[in-house]
Amino acid sequence: MKKRLCLSLALAYPLMLTGGAHAADASQPWLNPALSPDVRADQLVQAMTLDEKIQTVFAYFSTEFAPKKFEPPKEGRPDSAGYVPGIPRLGLPPQWQSDAGVGVATQAVSRKPYERTSLPSGIATAATWNPAVAFAGGAMIGSESRSSGFNIQLAGGVNLLREPRNGRNFEYAGEDPLLAGVMVGEQIRGIQSNHIISTVKHYAFNDQETNRNHINVKIDDQAGRMSDLLAMQFAIERGQPGSVMCAYNRVNGDYACENDYLLNQVLKQDWKYPGYVMSDWGATHSTIPAALRGLDQQSGYPFDKSDYFNHPLKEAVINRHVPETRLNDMVKRITRTMFANGLVEHPVTKPASADAGIDFAAHARITQADAEEAIVLLKNYNGLLPLASSVRSIAIIGGHADVGVLSGGGSAQVYPVGGSPVPNEGPKHFPGPMVYHRSSPMGELARLTKAKLAYNDGKDVAAAARLAAGSDVVIVFGNQWMGESVDAEDLNLPNRQDALIEAVAKANPKTVVVLQTGGPVVMPWLNNVGAVLEAWYPGTSGGAAIARVLNGDVNPSGRLPVTFPASLTQLPRPVLDGDAKTKDENIIEKASTDYNIEGAAVGYKWFDLKGHKPLFAFGYGLSYSSFAYEGLSAKPAGNGIEVRFSIKNTGKRDGKAVGQVYVSSVAGGWEAPKRLGGWSKQDLKAGASGDATVQIDPRLLGVYDSASKTWKIAAGEYLVTLADSAGAAPAASVKVKLEARTVDVNGCCSR
Repeated sequence: MKKRLCLSLALAYPLMLTGGAHAADASQPWLNPALSPDVRADQLVQAMTLDEKIQTVFAYFSTEFAPKKFEPPKEGRPDSAGYVPGIPRLGLPPQWQSDAGVGVATQAVSRKPYERTSLPSGIATAATWNPAVAFAGGAMIGSESRSSGFNIQLAGGVNLLREPRNGRNFEYAGEDPLLAGVMVGEQIRGIQSNHIISTVKHYAFNDQETNRNHINVKIDDQAGRMSDLLAMQFAIERGQPGSVMCAYNRVNGDYACENDYLLNQVLKQDWKYPGYVMSDWGATHSTIPAALRGLDQQSGYPFDKSDYFNHPLKEAVINRHVPETRLNDMVKRITRTMFANGLVEHPVTKPASADAGIDFAAHARITQADAEEAIVLLKNYNGLLPLASSVRSIAIIGGHADVGVLSGGGSAQVYPVGGSPVPNEGPKHFPGPMVYHRSSPMGELARLTKAKLAYNDGKDVAAAARLAAGSDVVIVFGNQWMGESVDAEDLNLPNRQDALIEAVAKANPKTVVVLQTGGPVVMPWLNNVGAVLEAWYPGTSGGAAIARVLNGDVNPSGRLPVTFPASLTQLPRPVLDGDAKTKDENIIEKASTDYNIEGAAVGYKWFDLKGHKPLFAFGYGLSYSSFAYEGLSAKPAGNGIEVRFSIKNTGKRDGKAVGQVYVSSVAGGWEAPKRLGGWSKQDLKAGASGDATVQIDPRLLGVYDSASKTWKIAAGEYLVTLADSAGAAPAASVKVKLEARTVDVNGCCSR
């Protein structure tokens, strides 16, 4: 017999709000929207029974879970991530939760998944270096969430790319704390503009999937505050997410979801975060320690070993092992967030149809714009791209480019309208299936060119080479499928695709490689091909975006949000820590990784520090046009530096340039020679110029002092440079003299 919910149905039954918000009256003052969210939450908590409080901090998985014979609540949305019952008598709506890394996702077991719009991968959106694009994509996700009946989105992935083999890098936003924090923060802001709660995740240092449930990350406070935690801090400040999702891994010995340092000290005390902390699915390991150390809501039961925040928490409160004031704080944080984001005044409803009345055409245009700006032109020998009008025959090889574009696997999986055009070639179970979106690069290119197109699947290398030899131009698609819970073994393209590309390029040097990858890959064939495009996982309309860049209808403007190493030997950990072949529970005390090796010198900072020459540098990307940088100036401003410059399009095509500002301490003493201080993306007509102003945050000028919990900016000269990438020679540089200054943990208020 399937396991039934222990909760009383009278308490669990959701409030189905179909009209406007409840009218406030004297008996329910918390329903008065004129009051502040804090006041409303205080009043609501006072009116709740102990059982109602416990109910609010305990979330169920909303999908059948066969290993534990779990039957989800009937009131939950089918095949979704989670559900928390509402309290009808108090006017508090349920919490309906959906995974949402790139769109409204469906659990893999579903036979009738939600068919929804997918943004490009998170790392692709970061590659746009355009905060407005991130916001628009988030707003689209939030809109489809609302239409689908969800009011909480498990979005906002901002884990830094310390490990390029990480299976979830595609969900995140690269290696730099400023770029990642700004881009993810904007997406969160877009989601919540729909009166939807978004999370930010996975807090913190969840930077690899191997042994992710128990691996112990060793990192000092200073190094963490200047890297992964700074990225989270920027994202929270920018997006103001309603919830923080704590991670699976341990940090300096304690699980992230019962880690007093992370949850109480850093998040709630230092950053003064007013929202609530929810656990990742299966990341809760206790009742009393987790509650006292800062976890506010257990998520996704029965993924955990026990229902820690249900009956055990009630017993702990009754027996005073957990003060009821702490439980009240947990409930207040949750309900305050619901009030602050309009979940009560703007209730979601169950969709009347499978498509939920979504304007898929309009949303496809949003995701296509994202994909077009995300594509990075890495090589373009002798102007092979854009495709010349004189090209008469084009060979399209590999990657199922005749029918669709690849997406990443796991909980972020968004299923396309009409289903995947490619039978599953990945694992039968999680993080599978392997899904393609129905946007054919070949089909879209056929609409744009008069050239004759011929397709070969690439499985027969000799046949592919023969087709290449007889064609004017060859376009090879190299795919790397990545998914949650597993890491890549290395950085090569899988399934002997490197050999395929080598053979094709030998047959025809006019070979264009289009990469659909979850992150960096090595390219042993790079010197033999004519052009390379990094398209990432380009989403619902990815085929159209790729075709338009190839044909020149779109001038590529993506820039790498991550360093592409030349080899694994350049990494801080050439061999991935942990043991992927042994079950996590059998190596709990053995699985660890030391992030103090690189500390805060993540990505391009590590390469600068060690003098490594990468395959492609952070910030790198070519254009079909050319740009000149002029008029660089910098001066102290507030606690930071104000930088001004202009960019001129010196080419014959309209295009977008990304002016990247890096800053260095002349005296040294930083974790690495330079840091990204800011950037400006300019959309310029041929021959036109644009002015830019960049404000460098004081935290990017200082060194964090753990003893005083302040950022200390040393007196002296700072070098401000303007460049095309972290690896390029500066287009211009200027020195700025700063006085010694100390700002608080949040970069505010000189001391």
